[in-house]
Amino acid sequence: MKLATLKDGTRDGQLIVVSRDLRYAVIADSIAPTLQRVLDDWNFYAPQLQSLYETLNQGRARNAFDFEPESCMAPLPRAYHWADGSAYVNHVELVRKARGAEMPPEFWTDPLVYQGGSDDFIGAQDDIVCVSEDDGIDFEAEVAVIATDVPMGTAPDAALRAIRLVMLVNDVSLRNRIPAELAKGFGFYQSKPATAFSPVAVTPDELGEDWREGRVHRPLTVHWNGKRVGQPECGTDMVFHFGQLLAHLVKTRNVRAGTIVGSGTISNTDRSKGYACIAEKRMLETLEHGEPKTGFMQFGDRVRIEMFDTNGKSIFGAIEQAVAPLDRVA
Repeated sequence: MKLATLKDGTRDGQLIVVSRDLRYAVIADSIAPTLQRVLDDWNFYAPQLQSLYETLNQGRARNAFDFEPESCMAPLPRAYHWADGSAYVNHVELVRKARGAEMPPEFWTDPLVYQGGSDDFIGAQDDIVCVSEDDGIDFEAEVAVIATDVPMGTAPDAALRAIRLVMLVNDVSLRNRIPAELAKGFGFYQSKPATAFSPVAVTPDELGEDWREGRVHRPLTVHWNGKRVGQPECGTDMVFHFGQLLAHLVKTRNVRAGTIVGSGTISNTDRSKGYACIAEKRMLETLEHGEPKTGFMQFGDRVRIEMFDTNGKSIFGAIEQAVAPLDRVA
């Protein structure tokens, strides 16, 4: 099934069920008011939502309305836990080269994860609000999963069974703030503004055979200012699958229902697939020309991130955002 959250003036929004073709939706308040409520008791609520989803797809849902992605918050507007991995080690290697950092060999065997801000997610069509163009504004196209409770010590295969939903991510980075932050030894903070998610989150069964081995096996299409700059394969070069990322999180503590785990920027060693973040493009230019030729995003720039099924239909809806200055929206 496909779920989304409508903007309604509250912090957690209104849970809705969305049709498979993303054309129609229906409010699910007779079942549960928010997605977090569903995740807290998935086995109770999910069958009811699935029944409503089937009714909607059959054209028999009462009070159905046209689905408008711009009216949506992130599917889970705020989460108890947001952990972003770097499962595509090729991306880690390139970005570290870009800032002159060595690549530790254990990065190929032990996942790299940071805990991001989860109190202020933004919707798929909300602006990327930044203080300054000088910060090196970069998009990062990813896949993420939402899990239910995963107890401490859970193994990767068992952790996979805790995954309830899949969605897309734009994990914006302010590249020019990163080196100084990392030099302090504590990691990202100011260099990671609000994260955006696709308008719709889907259960893994919606992906069919494209969800296997803890990975999404579909290309992710990225446009920057209307030009397609990347179409990397999400199932290729993903060194750590989502079960391994979750198992990494629970080595020393529990994680609870509503935990979101990101894959990190999708990155293929096949350069013909393009790029899902500007930093990779700049690093490749540096390797070829001795310096980067491509600048970062400027105010007014737009990015679009979307995944299509084998019939060319959008699965999650598109993340489509413009970069805006703080003073414009304050």
